[in-house]
Amino acid sequence: MSSPEPSPATQPLLGATEIRRLAEEIGVRPTKTLGQNFVIDGNTIRRIVAAANVDPGETVLEVGPGLGSLTLGLLDAAKHVVAVEIDPVLAAKLPETIAAFRPELTGNIDVVLSDAMRVLELPAEPTALVANLPYNVAVPVVLHLLEHFPSLQHGLVMVQDEVADRMVAGPGSKTYGVPSVKGAWYSEMRKAGVIGMNVFWPAPKISSGLVAFTRREPPVTRATREQVFAVIDAAFAQRRKTLRAALAGWAGGAADAEIYLRKAGVDPSARGETIDVAAYARIAEAKLPFTA
Repeated sequence: MSSPEPSPATQPLLGATEIRRLAEEIGVRPTKTLGQNFVIDGNTIRRIVAAANVDPGETVLEVGPGLGSLTLGLLDAAKHVVAVEIDPVLAAKLPETIAAFRPELTGNIDVVLSDAMRVLELPAEPTALVANLPYNVAVPVVLHLLEHFPSLQHGLVMVQDEVADRMVAGPGSKTYGVPSVKGAWYSEMRKAGVIGMNVFWPAPKISSGLVAFTRREPPVTRATREQVFAVIDAAFAQRRKTLRAALAGWAGGAADAEIYLRKAGVDPSARGETIDVAAYARIAEAKLPFTA
């Protein structure tokens, strides 16, 4: 009688000892430049994977797999993992780690040596994004991937906690800004938890936040994404100014900005942090030539 297959909850994951050993084998020391903080706690990995709601039939995109602690948890939960790693030494080591800890799943992963900010093609079509992202590139990476990979329907990213708050903030919040509005163009984002500092090596100086997202259709508008994002950038470049003043450069003058704002149904005396992505789309459209 054969023994039952181990469940994901009982499969071994990388702890502090394994992570440090793997790093020593390849001469890797975590660097601030790449924002490397490796997760060394198996329970945290299980928590992240569970919060991501990964379906067993899904292909998951992981950015920055590092030494593979989260990768193992994702392989246990998903059908396939595409791991994008910018560090060639880490990218070369990852398949060896999978072979050592999940030999039966070595065919379920593709490792792509690339900068996630530049990747435009992947060997498989991902439906979910799950990643531990460096705070300095977290928002640009998420926006880039949502733009270029429409197959991504949902995901969970771990970022610096204050970045997480900015990503999920709504209009009127003091943390509402460009990341909030641009993220809302693609998806609904919500805070899914906070991760403490002691589960990382090296330990960061601030807690991490989990941001879950579900893709949705952007606001209905004749304006392109680029045109809407140009309005958003202009509005928050001078955050304390009214939209009439902040959008003067974009509109060709404050008087023209007021015309477009009123046409869009937005109070010219309002500030950028008080309106939602749909309002930004209306403002961008108001500037477009009328077409019958």
